[in-house]
Amino acid sequence: MKRLFIVYNPRSSHYSSVKKDIIEKLHGLKGVLVGKFEVAPTNVDENAKRLAKILTSGDLVIAAGGDGTANIAINGIMLSKAQNVKFGVIGYGNFNDVARTFGSLKLEDILKGKVKRVYPLECKINGKHWRFGMCYFTIGMFAEACAVFDAPKTRKTLRKGGRKTIFSLFTLMKWWFKNRKREFMPEKFHLGDSSEEFMECNKISDYMAVNGRSVAKIMKGSDWYLKDAAFLSMTGQMTKFRKLVPMMLKSVFKRIPGVESDYDCIVFPKATKVMIQAEGEYKMISGVRTVEIVKVGKPLLVVSR
Repeated sequence: MKRLFIVYNPRSSHYSSVKKDIIEKLHGLKGVLVGKFEVAPTNVDENAKRLAKILTSGDLVIAAGGDGTANIAINGIMLSKAQNVKFGVIGYGNFNDVARTFGSLKLEDILKGKVKRVYPLECKINGKHWRFGMCYFTIGMFAEACAVFDAPKTRKTLRKGGRKTIFSLFTLMKWWFKNRKREFMPEKFHLGDSSEEFMECNKISDYMAVNGRSVAKIMKGSDWYLKDAAFLSMTGQMTKFRKLVPMMLKSVFKRIPGVESDYDCIVFPKATKVMIQAEGEYKMISGVRTVEIVKVGKPLLVVSR
């Protein structure tokens, strides 16, 4: 009998909809052994390790929630030793970049959908695996800005629904004006697209590696997730209004400006404390000397249209 796991977060802004639309419908499924994986109030990595331990070959894992929930499911599958585990996602978040990448599907669509091979990114810190990410990784100002959405007042407003994108952009803009004079990256660091040749970067506030179709819903990426090596790499100075606006306009109406890369290594001159984010899930990490971004050799089997 096929095993299906629904991954959900009971503390999310839209859990009531997940419960009504997904969880309550699981009892009617025939020929499927259903398991519910409730996200614990710890962190992405602990939840992913816990999920990886219970997966067996041939399982179907469906993330019903936002990008954070999807990120846990993806990391759990990638960490698991089980073979041919399939992944589906139903977006119930504020941005749903992962769900948007694979097309908005319903539960019945995933159960009978087609499977495609996609290639997530992997982030290594100081040479050791940190996390997998399907759509993007960011370091710097953009990564720190995500913390604003965890404020109790902000989460309460998002639970009410309505114009979530407009509210989110307004919230980010207020945070930007308040924090734009801070330093988010060291004055100097090196970014290389190979282990032999490095380019020095000065006065940069952000690094971004993009693999999916969108970043924070409004910024356009591309179908890099279908490639087994390449992804979009960019750096920028988002603390300066005259540089931020042109970059955002290009990102919204055309595509995020950047270059194709198959390997990025950010090298700091000394151990540094930086904020790193993957799909809206962020962490402040100390003692960082190198951050490597590569494509994962092991593909993820995704159910999509």
